[in-house]
Amino acid sequence: MKKLLFLAMIALLTTILVACGSDNEEAAGEAEGAEQKTITFGVTPWTSTVPPTKVAGLILKDMGYEVVETSADAGSVYTGLSRGDLDVFMDAWVPMHQTYLDKYEDNISSVSVSYPDGETGWTVPAYMEDINTLEDLKGREDDFGNKFYGIEAGAGATLESNEILEAYEFDMTQVNSSEGGMMAQAQKMMADEEPVIFYGWRPHTMFNKFDLKVLANDKGFFETSSVEVITNNELKESAPEAYEFLSNWNITIDDVEEMIVKIEEGGDPEEVAQEWIDNNQDKVDEMLGK
Repeated sequence: MKKLLFLAMIALLTTILVACGSDNEEAAGEAEGAEQKTITFGVTPWTSTVPPTKVAGLILKDMGYEVVETSADAGSVYTGLSRGDLDVFMDAWVPMHQTYLDKYEDNISSVSVSYPDGETGWTVPAYMEDINTLEDLKGREDDFGNKFYGIEAGAGATLESNEILEAYEFDMTQVNSSEGGMMAQAQKMMADEEPVIFYGWRPHTMFNKFDLKVLANDKGFFETSSVEVITNNELKESAPEAYEFLSNWNITIDDVEEMIVKIEEGGDPEEVAQEWIDNNQDKVDEMLGK
């Protein structure tokens, strides 16, 4: 009798253990297959990054995702993407940022083109009629106080500007600061029609506010950029619906510039982005695959 009771207890314990193991495996499988519900954007300190980030973020929120923004310079954004700390960057300038894309090619990918016509380069006010190319600067560096004004040190534009200084052997120093700091210095000098040269790009309100020209060059620097969306490679599996939307993303440079102007005039960035969504629902539906 004792033997039968012992065997019954063993059988019951085995059944319980098998059931628990099955439940644990099922729970683990469900956890592994669960879709990531928080999307983290890398946000560089450039005005051109804000509108697409806000528009995409609001659409993702409507899709049921939680959206987080992390501010950093370009180099840190790409590092964060490669480590999986960040999911998306909406403002990659190619080929200017190709160095980062090559460095982290095993971990990040370009998934769509926002707009293909981002103009960028060394910029001067139009009143400098005899300066139209980088070559025109040679021997004239002291007219500019031997200074070129650029953005933050970690930006791809800063690295390429250093290459320009070396390639042309300019007797100039690159002075780096934030976008706002650079523009404040340039605006101050342009108010007195002084010679000034700084980093310019479109979309940006500088081309709406001032009469500017981007200097041409014969060495292939600052080619017209394709502005693209970058994600870490895990997003395709962890958040397929978000990834699919971002793969269909596109917006015009004119629309981005218009939103930048509204924000700089005091508009709330999310309200400006929502206005764009409301006025372009057909385009939003297309990006959502509806």
